[in-house]
Amino acid sequence: MFNNEIEHKIIEAEESISDFVERFWMLTNHSDIEKEIMVIPDGRIDIFFSYSDTEPFDSALRGLESEPTQTILPPKTVIFAVNLKLLAIEYLLGTSISTILNDGQQLPNSFWEITKEDLNDFEALCIKVTNKIKTLIPQEVDDRKRKLFNLIYSSNGSLSVVELSEKVFWSSRQINRYFNQMFGLSLKSYCNILRFRASVQHIKEGILFPEQNFTDQAHFIKEVKKLSGVTPKELFKNKNDRFLQFSTLPKK
Repeated sequence: MFNNEIEHKIIEAEESISDFVERFWMLTNHSDIEKEIMVIPDGRIDIFFSYSDTEPFDSALRGLESEPTQTILPPKTVIFAVNLKLLAIEYLLGTSISTILNDGQQLPNSFWEITKEDLNDFEALCIKVTNKIKTLIPQEVDDRKRKLFNLIYSSNGSLSVVELSEKVFWSSRQINRYFNQMFGLSLKSYCNILRFRASVQHIKEGILFPEQNFTDQAHFIKEVKKLSGVTPKELFKNKNDRFLQFSTLPKK
């Protein structure tokens, strides 16, 4: 699918905002044909800004994905996204996304003062959003939460809830309450998504056995099928480039 008709661009977030944002990406369907895709979980939250020949400029917040989602990329569509880490929900947006698990919600068209014209220059838009985010970062951020998320991301979700709890001096019960209230799922479920995300990269490279902390091959296949809808072998083949995980798109 990612040929001359479908263009993607990615820029990693600069260090100053990296606790809250992973990257920015843009996806453009230059063709006159809609593309059917299956978006699979990657453990990040996206703020989308988009428009097409048939749809007006729009902005939306997409919650966490815990299952594969079939969607359509309309013809002549431009999508810009801010790929948020979990810490951003509380500290940048000041809200909860527990009610939009596997779902999304509209944002005001004036959100972050982004316009349709901004989508014409990807690099300039990344700078504009970065500068906006810098103004939103509070002076005080809970070091316990910052450490927790850094451990989760750096380990690709391979640490157990008990291990994480012990390392940040925060009870498992309190952490799970926080996760369910803020994000709509448990810490264990979230770690499973991150472990799956890392596995997708390995599967794309043809590694069809577990590289992460799975019990055995059967457990690996079960988890991959749960989060993608197909076996590792089918995901590797990716017939018609149907499966898409934005975090594993190659950088250009």
